[in-house]
Amino acid sequence: MPDYSGHLKKMQVLLADGPVRYRLPLDEHQLPLNDLLGQTLRIQYTGTIHCTHCGRRSNKSFNQGYCYPCFTRLAQCDSCIVSPEKCHYFEGTCREPEWGEEHCMVDHIVYLANSSGVKVGITRESQLPTRWIDQGAVQALPIMRVKTRQQSGLVEDVLRQYVADKTNWRTMLKGEIVPADLPAIRDALFDRTEKQLTALEDRFGLQAFQRLDDSTPLNIDYPVMEYPLKVASFNMDKVPLLEGTLLGIKGQYLIFDRGVINIRKYTAYHVEVTH
Repeated sequence: MPDYSGHLKKMQVLLADGPVRYRLPLDEHQLPLNDLLGQTLRIQYTGTIHCTHCGRRSNKSFNQGYCYPCFTRLAQCDSCIVSPEKCHYFEGTCREPEWGEEHCMVDHIVYLANSSGVKVGITRESQLPTRWIDQGAVQALPIMRVKTRQQSGLVEDVLRQYVADKTNWRTMLKGEIVPADLPAIRDALFDRTEKQLTALEDRFGLQAFQRLDDSTPLNIDYPVMEYPLKVASFNMDKVPLLEGTLLGIKGQYLIFDRGVINIRKYTAYHVEVTH
C-alpha cells in the first residue's frame, strides 16, 4: 500500500536558516521531502489527470495542469502570461478582467537571478522569494519595482538584449554555478539601457518605475547530497513508475540516483508515493 496518494502540485518551499525546506502537495497531504534525502522513494503515476482548476478528468495536461477548455478560457493560460509585454488588458480583451486586476495590475519586481548563469526575470512582489527558488537560483537581486505586469515585461524586454531571460535547467541541476556580482551587473545594465528605460518612464510616468539601487543579493542554499554528472529526466507519460534514491531537491526538481523529474511539469497527475 502507498504511504500517500493524490494529485501533484508544484512543491511548496520555505526559506529559513540553512537549505530550502520542501514539501510535496498530494491533495490534502503535504509530504516533507528534506527528511527523505538518502532514502528510496517510489512515485507511481496511476494514469489519471484531473484539471487543477475545474477538476474535470482530462486525457492530457495543458499548460501544467489544465484541461483543454480551461486552457482556452482562463486568463492565467493566455499567451501574455509568458510574454507580459503583450498584455492586452487595456484593449478590453482580457479573458478575465477581474483576474487581471488581481494578478497583473499590481506591483511586479524585475530581478536578476543566478540559476544557470545570470538571467533577468519578473514576478509579482508577493511571489518572492518563491519564484527564485522555483528557478533554482543560488543568488537573486531585485532591481526594479513597477506598477503592472505589462510594464515589468517591457523592462525585461529591454534588459534581455544584454542578459539571458531563461534558465538552462540541465546546467542548473549540475550544481556548477559560478557566483556573480549581481549589483555590478545591475548597474552595468542600467547604464547600457538608460535611453530605453527613460523612454518607458516618459511613456508611463516616473511613478510607474522605481529602481532598487540599494537592494542586496539573496543567497539560496538547496538540500542536495549529490548533483548528477549527467542529467537525464524521467517522463511519467512514457514510464509511469519512478523509483530511486532521493539525492537532492533544487528548483522544482527531485534529483534521484537514476535521473531527475520536474514536479511542476506533472501538475494534476494522480500518483501514489511510497518511501
